[in-house]
Amino acid sequence: MAKSPDAAVSPLPAFLRSGSVYEPLKSINLPRTNNETLWDKLDHYYRIVKSTLLLYQSPTTGLFPTKTCGDDQKAKIQDSLYCAAGAWALALAYRRIDDNRGRTHELEHSAIKCMRGILYCYMRQADKVQQFKQDPRPTTCLHSIFNVHTGDELLSYEEYGHLQINAVSLFLLYLVEMISSGLQIIYNTDEVSFIQNLVFCVERVYRVPDFGVWERGSKYNNGSTELHSSSVGLAKAALEAINGFNLFGNQGCSWSVIFVDLDAHNRNRQTLCSLLPRESRSHNTDAALLPCISYPAFALDDEVLFRQTLDKVVRKLKGKYGFKRFLRDGYRTSLEDPNRRYYKPAEIKLFDDIECEFPIFFLYMMIDGVFRGNPKQVKEYQDLLTPVLHQTIDGYPVVPKYYYVPADFVEYEKRDPGSQKRFPSNCGRDGKLFLWGQALYIIAQLLA
Repeated sequence: MAKSPDAAVSPLPAFLRSGSVYEPLKSINLPRTNNETLWDKLDHYYRIVKSTLLLYQSPTTGLFPTKTCGDDQKAKIQDSLYCAAGAWALALAYRRIDDNRGRTHELEHSAIKCMRGILYCYMRQADKVQQFKQDPRPTTCLHSIFNVHTGDELLSYEEYGHLQINAVSLFLLYLVEMISSGLQIIYNTDEVSFIQNLVFCVERVYRVPDFGVWERGSKYNNGSTELHSSSVGLAKAALEAINGFNLFGNQGCSWSVIFVDLDAHNRNRQTLCSLLPRESRSHNTDAALLPCISYPAFALDDEVLFRQTLDKVVRKLKGKYGFKRFLRDGYRTSLEDPNRRYYKPAEIKLFDDIECEFPIFFLYMMIDGVFRGNPKQVKEYQDLLTPVLHQTIDGYPVVPKYYYVPADFVEYEKRDPGSQKRFPSNCGRDGKLFLWGQALYIIAQLLA
């Protein structure tokens, strides 16, 4: 059987927090009763968050690693943001309890530490923000990957596609939401001015092609950038949220308020509506549209266009084990050459019908069902998710990163799509956690 490319990762953890006598007792596969109190339910999710998220948070920067084992030091902005959101979501739930035993404070400040860690990484690249405002190119943008413990830059522009405006937009969006809930994240005028400059960068996304959520740009993975609906949509949502917002919360004044160019915002809105239901010029549709049109961005006001876009994503990308990222996506398939960064011309035809399927998008659809008031959709995707979940040795649920078709079964799958069993990636089992998926699982379960 073919092994996943992730299989070469060392099983030793890169960093683990030491145990504490104050840590909650582990529940190894203990049955849960039907008459649980609110405290019992939240305690269950607290143990999951502590064991599968906060255990891996860097004690110095507050960032979260992309890989929870081996000596990989990379931290992606997008992944860390979702991890912070997972901890913050549970903190909001704990606010409903009078005696939360300090857990609200702990969870809130874990989120604050991550957000300020990202701000720290960004502010160390303030010169790039000025360059990008004057000349928006892939070689003048903020980095999207940093060292998880030091916040240093990782990977040059030639080695990695750092131009991912969706990550900056997501940071601004969660920043507004967390401050609105009462968290204090921004401390002084320097930070206010820097956030205003980030807004200036995001405003012009309607005319700035980037590498998108999947860091590959064009569907053909040849190093070229494209204008992505998902990036424009997240930028639109972030600009709507932050316009007129006071970064000091209810203790702020006039000079801590952020302003947005309304003309630029309108252009982003018009560009988004003209691009959809496509993701980009080369992407007919893409699962990255789910966080754009639904949680967390909710970027669309047009219900007809929303339904058209969502139906297209579900119709073309939904599978038994999750959603494909996009059609002819070679990422982590058995036929992809891991030694080459870019594909050869027409190479994507090799990946027809064997694209990896990602369970995380079942979670997005569950959350969408909650916000749309559609319990039938929530149950449908909950039932699809349950069989593809794994468990840690302590009995906590684990979301695999993807399911792939082994090399031995590729020809059979191509002849009869959907006929072959898929196997989970190493990332999502055996202590190798996919933290983006773990964070979204917490949010989905709290809402559902």
